[in-house]
Amino acid sequence: MTDRHGAVLSAAERAVDGVDLFTRVSAGLRRRMPFHSAVWTASDPETGLITAPMLVENLGSGDGCATYWESELLEENVVPFRDLARATVPAAGLRAATGDLPARSARFRRLLAGQGVYDELRVVLRIGDRPWGLVSLFRTTDAFGPDDIALLAGLSRPLAERLREFARPSETAPRTDSPAPGLILFDETGAATSINEEARHHLSTLPTGPSFPSPLGLKLPIWVIGTALQARAIAGGRDHGNARVRLRTTEGRWLVCHASCLNGPGGRPGPVALVIEPATPADLAVLIADAYGLTPRELQITQLVARGMTTTEIASTLFISPHTVRDHLKLIFTKANVSTRGELVGRLFTEHYWPALPEPTSVAAQGHSPAITRRPRPNQPT
Repeated sequence: MTDRHGAVLSAAERAVDGVDLFTRVSAGLRRRMPFHSAVWTASDPETGLITAPMLVENLGSGDGCATYWESELLEENVVPFRDLARATVPAAGLRAATGDLPARSARFRRLLAGQGVYDELRVVLRIGDRPWGLVSLFRTTDAFGPDDIALLAGLSRPLAERLREFARPSETAPRTDSPAPGLILFDETGAATSINEEARHHLSTLPTGPSFPSPLGLKLPIWVIGTALQARAIAGGRDHGNARVRLRTTEGRWLVCHASCLNGPGGRPGPVALVIEPATPADLAVLIADAYGLTPRELQITQLVARGMTTTEIASTLFISPHTVRDHLKLIFTKANVSTRGELVGRLFTEHYWPALPEPTSVAAQGHSPAITRRPRPNQPT
């Protein structure tokens, strides 16, 4: 890391949440690499879709934010975020990538040029192939150079690690009766046409961020709009991912928002149905694994530890040796920053955000949990 990286990362270490992280890092970067405006957003590491929090700087009001993400998902663009998430270097400048012909990109022709943008520099904040954040920086004069791109690329993993820390489930989230799933319907043009009361309730619990008027008489958050747009992108053959994103409420609880495109007349893509509902135990298990960097096998072992199984019982259940279980537990303790099994269960499966585990059956008590007794596939990590 260079001195330029160190100064920015020092500011990042002082952040108390995602918005504070974006604010501090943006200010630090602007002193070392001038830019006029910016969009900073977290992303769901499973799907790469935008999620809370989001910070938009100096881009004014209006529907530009929604148009930007509509173009990103539905139009032909240069260096889309989904490509940067897999690229060797996770950052790229628009003019550098197009040979100084930015109009090759639909988002520049449709939106950026009209807003006076001269160049855009974007980066995916990632750990391995898991994207935790997306950043776009804009200049109204001058292009971003190789040093600017290298600076931002070098910040990708450290900032992703900070975002991952902030995504860890809250130990103070209240346990409440979970409302029924909410439903929102969007027509073929992307306009919201129907909503139930459960969806209105879930939307009211989401954190503040860019939102846009709808024909339903309420504003829809950009994260919900983005999920519906992704469903249209999948239906149109532009993406093979999932239209699914996890959102943390202002109370610290987690919701899952997922959408799919219905079939219209003649098999053409029709309306989009979007469901927003409380996260299930399976969703929370994946969330915990993502937030602490646990592998699928490490999550399995952690769940069995939470059920009170001994090392020998876990080894028998998973068809691995006790020595392998102990090696996994050492890594799990390090990732969760704990030193005992009790601390591990308390941190990852606290009663505040994890549903009660089922009572062990007579079979499970002997070390064979019915939910996970199948022999792992040969390529499953051990």
